[in-house]
Amino acid sequence: MSTISDWVFGLAALFALPASAALVIVDTGHTPLHPGATGASGRVEYLYNLDLSTQVAKDLQAKGLKVFRTAADGVEIPLKDRSTAAPADFFVSIHHDSMQQQYIDAGRQREFHGYSIFVSELSPHYEESLKCARAIGEKMLANGESPSLYHAEPIKGENRPLVDARLGIHRFDDLMVLKTAKAPAVLVEAGVIVNPDEEARLAMPATISRTAQAIADGIVACKP
Repeated sequence: MSTISDWVFGLAALFALPASAALVIVDTGHTPLHPGATGASGRVEYLYNLDLSTQVAKDLQAKGLKVFRTAADGVEIPLKDRSTAAPADFFVSIHHDSMQQQYIDAGRQREFHGYSIFVSELSPHYEESLKCARAIGEKMLANGESPSLYHAEPIKGENRPLVDARLGIHRFDDLMVLKTAKAPAVLVEAGVIVNPDEEARLAMPATISRTAQAIADGIVACKP
């Protein structure tokens, strides 16, 4: 969870950066009232998103970028307002994954693991978004992660077109936070928390640190 010291760190870092530094919106997926998926242990997705987005924000600031955070304070915010909450150069939404209930009911939780990255072709910055998605995917692979490819499953609620199977990039054109963004935008599902083995790994501070670094490095590499 974020703390007062995290908030102070972020505020100090923001004012220490030059006015010309790029601004990245780091969106913590979901909110305490609408916490998203529930992990195998019972811990909700929002808490995983908060842990990882906090570290991504710190890493981006350490690399000289400005950061504006949404949904990290626990306040409700509509999906349509997340990517437009500040005049940003890039938007990234941090999530953790579940799977369709039919798979859970069938005991298939351990079948899928790994990350997914989403872009929207309805975004006016689709090509730039895809460029950044590729950069993040390359950093995730270099970090030892692998794409789940679960969202390409030909079932109701999934069947998301794969743009790049090697890098785990899918198109999800109607994702509100992506198609409404006024800058290049991606959504990252860091891992599958309904998989009990994956959930335990994703909760480890070392995993959070490495994953955040990969996401931040990918954003810097695509030069927002």
